[in-house]
Amino acid sequence: MRFIKRRLLVLASALSLAALLPASAETATDADIINKLKGLGLTASEVSDTPIANIKEVITDKGVFYVTSDNRYFFQGRLFDMNNKFENLTENTQSELRANGIDAFKDSMISFPAKNEQYQVTVFTDPTCGYCRKLHNEMDEYNALGISVNYLAFPRGGINSASYRDIKSVWCADDQKLAMDAAKSTGDVKNASCSAPIKAHFDLGRSFGITGTPAIIFADGTMVPGYKSPKDLLKALKKTDKP
Repeated sequence: MRFIKRRLLVLASALSLAALLPASAETATDADIINKLKGLGLTASEVSDTPIANIKEVITDKGVFYVTSDNRYFFQGRLFDMNNKFENLTENTQSELRANGIDAFKDSMISFPAKNEQYQVTVFTDPTCGYCRKLHNEMDEYNALGISVNYLAFPRGGINSASYRDIKSVWCADDQKLAMDAAKSTGDVKNASCSAPIKAHFDLGRSFGITGTPAIIFADGTMVPGYKSPKDLLKALKKTDKP
């Protein structure tokens, strides 16, 4: 609850700024906003209106942000519609981005399919992560519950790290699943090199706001940070079922 209150306080402060913008304040073009954000190290791909006057939503390589229409104030937070069951408008945008982004990388995943598949999840993983190993060691249980697990790479140490080299070797192995098993059990990874898109996986994860592993993404784009047991994950997935 305190987390939500902090988010609402940030948002309320930003909305107050927007409300104080004079009616004659010049409205920046999308290109102006995109160029200004480059100075902050953000690559923006889309600028769109929000339901709030003078507030623009910006999709970047580091997630979703908001900018006042005069291109002066910039902030991050969650936007809720309190007249519509407290709908999280920011999460709606992020979920769509996650679902679409993951679909673009489906051909470069390492997959552990369930025989009687009911659900699919995509997990950003790192073999050096303890909870990633725990999740992988319970793969038979996830699969038995009808949950297929698709892996994308997220080397926690970054692109110039040992974890990056290890996870790239898994993706470049002749038998990727066997290499993943070994990396998650003994930590032994046979060095291999290829053009696997590990950096692209990592950049995708960062655009989703991922900072640690495992990070679990549902088919609808919902993100669950951290480990969930097979039974708990199944419960969470069932909640996403449409009536």
